[in-house]
Amino acid sequence: MGKLKYLSKNIALFTISNFVSKILVFLLVPFYTNVLSTYEYGIADILQVTLLLLVPAFTINIGEAALRFGIEHEEKRSSIFYTGIKYVLRADVFTAIICLIGTFFVNSEIKKYLLFFIVLFLANSLYEFLILYFQGSELVNIVVIGSVSCTLFTILSNLYFLLVLKIGLNGYLISQIIAFSLASAIMIFIGIKAEVIKKTEYDKSLEVEMLTYSKPMIAYSTASWINNAVDRYFVAFLCGAAVNGIYGVAYKIPAILMVFQRIFAQAWQMSATKAHKDDNSDEFFSGMYTAYNTFMVVGCSALILFVRLVALFLFRKEFYIAWRLVPPLLISVIFGALTGFLGSICLAHKDSKSMGVATGIGALVNVILNLILIPQYEAMGASIATAVSYFIMSALALAFVKKYTDLKVTVFKNLVGYLLIIAQSIIMIFEIRYDYFICAGLLLVICALYIKEVRSFLDLLKLRMAAGEVKNV
Repeated sequence: MGKLKYLSKNIALFTISNFVSKILVFLLVPFYTNVLSTYEYGIADILQVTLLLLVPAFTINIGEAALRFGIEHEEKRSSIFYTGIKYVLRADVFTAIICLIGTFFVNSEIKKYLLFFIVLFLANSLYEFLILYFQGSELVNIVVIGSVSCTLFTILSNLYFLLVLKIGLNGYLISQIIAFSLASAIMIFIGIKAEVIKKTEYDKSLEVEMLTYSKPMIAYSTASWINNAVDRYFVAFLCGAAVNGIYGVAYKIPAILMVFQRIFAQAWQMSATKAHKDDNSDEFFSGMYTAYNTFMVVGCSALILFVRLVALFLFRKEFYIAWRLVPPLLISVIFGALTGFLGSICLAHKDSKSMGVATGIGALVNVILNLILIPQYEAMGASIATAVSYFIMSALALAFVKKYTDLKVTVFKNLVGYLLIIAQSIIMIFEIRYDYFICAGLLLVICALYIKEVRSFLDLLKLRMAAGEVKNV
């Protein structure tokens, strides 16, 4: 299958999955901010970001290995499945032991959340592994079914527990457990029927290969988590759970941009693995990078322009002030997306070390800036620290990826684009006179700045189609 057709097909499927899932959850934000207090939302946010750290670390990133080796070894996918399940179960047992020991040293409220966390970890670790496994098996339809069903179960159970039973944070957490568990059961059932999950001879040498690939990624995933989530801990510790609740809900507007970012990233990760050995991969990667950067910058600029209007729809009561934190978080999404794009190229070459270094340095910068900025500027300091650390991380990733591909990047033009969205952010946050008109003008300037890149990408697409690149499977 041609590279662009393969990418386009997967983008279409992931679009269905992400739009249905993320948009429905997005529409629930006004509901959450109405029925949960800032304190309750802050506690839920801490539990969720802790999952983001511990699931990849304790499972030794076995899901990422399942994705990478599943694409490469079609005939060994059943063995890959059982290898993955083995390490997921080990992680579940380890987590349960640690949390149960912890219950002897904490008060009754924290003890309750530790017990909740055990079950959350069991459900989430299996769900995340299955999503990556079926993605690596190129069964994107099962990934779509799994993610959409997870969303629907989340919504239905949340409405029941929060609106009917009115049990607040406990209901919110129970709904997460139900959704992950039922979605996993559905994916396993479909996988068994499709005979992707079946009895097979266990391949020990493949397990060793998978672990050799996945273990070095722990540093990468941990550093990525620090960039994504450590600011929540700093805000919660230095400013309190209520402020963290406001900071956590501020991420819901960047989540709009992240829907599109995730659609492309999921499809791109598979395409990068398939295309990295091709003779014309440099041209392909350069075209994709340019298009991706252009879309993310323009999308970020548009969301900054309408940030207050979106916040009026999403945020209720004391949550509304979270809108001021959004612009720097939107900027961090751009650089996080570009880092993920570049990281997929490195990982396709089985080089997790370079990305570990890039994300590690970014994480260190993030921690230092959090310690400096949060005491003085509270949640806004965390928001700025996240944006700066992601910029540094993406710049390092761009330098490291040069080892594998000669990306043609218009650095000066991109820097101008980034400076323009920073200017937009400052104007909006400080509500400078005529802010809407000025920011609308800057959005038009950004669109004009990248018009050549858009045309070049469309020309590349036409050439591919004319050459028969996307005609046949």
